[in-house]
Amino acid sequence: MSEQLSLTIDGLSLPQIGFGTWQLEPADARRMVAEALRIGYRHIDTAWIYKNEAAVGDGIRDSGVAREDIWLTTKIWVAHFEHDALLRQAEESAASLGFTPDLLLLHWPKTTPTFTETLGALNAAKDAGLTRSIGLSNFPSGQFREAQRLSPARLITNQVEYHPYLSLKTLRATAEDLGSSITAWSPLAQGKIADDAVIGEIARAHGKSNGQVTLRWLVQQGVIAIPRTQKPERAAENFDIWDFELADEEMARIHALARPDGRLGDWLDKDFKWDKD
Repeated sequence: MSEQLSLTIDGLSLPQIGFGTWQLEPADARRMVAEALRIGYRHIDTAWIYKNEAAVGDGIRDSGVAREDIWLTTKIWVAHFEHDALLRQAEESAASLGFTPDLLLLHWPKTTPTFTETLGALNAAKDAGLTRSIGLSNFPSGQFREAQRLSPARLITNQVEYHPYLSLKTLRATAEDLGSSITAWSPLAQGKIADDAVIGEIARAHGKSNGQVTLRWLVQQGVIAIPRTQKPERAAENFDIWDFELADEEMARIHALARPDGRLGDWLDKDFKWDKD
């Protein structure tokens, strides 16, 4: 298996395929994090609201992989966006994990408290050594730019829903302009890509699965992807994407699958709006 790709953002190396733990019960999170690390993953994603941070930490310890070889991300929940509450949750997350995370994200944009307060607190968490780096999750372009304007430290990623049925053209351009990156959650469109005829045709040409082609399409754009599964064999399949490359024409065919109703998780606060494309 060829070596996986990484992005360098603000001097930090982020492995482009991570293992996501959304909706994994603690026992499954512990088992699958250890398995993913044995397979070769070196990027693990969790969040306080997933209620599995302690299990993720146990899985890391079970794996036997050295902590310094793993990129570990967690997220501040929206109920903890006030300055002191954010610092308390950052401390709690580090204690639950048993490790200082490499990346701490704001989970969703929120109008109150102000971005000024929340971004100030997120930077304070970094300055206090509660995380190596900071970023965002589910921020549209306008709020992404505003957050970076208010943040002394680089916001190194914006983790959002992204898969072949969404364009994200504007947000991807915003991330590049800000010296940041996009991390894709639900990168396989929650399984919807499995029956896609266009992706299937490309997959057959490469002797790969629809999921492998979709993940390869993401990493070739310079996007980070965090697929989640409860099955070790699927985790291994998702990671086995480093020995082939998609042609420009194949990339374009997959991009053309984007459609206006392609979003699966439209939980954005009513005070905000996603980019039009």
